[in-house]
Amino acid sequence: MNVVTILVGNKSDLKDAREVPTTEGKALAEAQGLFFMETSALDSSNVVAAFQTVVKEIYNILSRKVMMSQELKKDDASWIENGKTVVLQQEGNQSAEGETKKGCCSK
Repeated sequence: MNVVTILVGNKSDLKDAREVPTTEGKALAEAQGLFFMETSALDSSNVVAAFQTVVKEIYNILSRKVMMSQELKKDDASWIENGKTVVLQQEGNQSAEGETKKGCCSK
């Protein structure tokens, strides 16, 4: 789930010497849940795009994790908003009515 994998067909410039057709590469990638791209080191086609695809997907995964983490923190803090008043009592600190009070805290 956290791994980004891309199936790269190399030497796309040698169309007449193909051993694996593009359709077969695409089908395999789709069946395995992989990204697919054909590249050529000779003419530099799609080489940079292949790396960019992987980096972009890694960024997307990490961004989703950060957003989920922030949402969880926000959800965990919600108990404070709906909390009850807490009254702490301290000896020797009495109100005018003679009640002993330590402090009062709410939300």
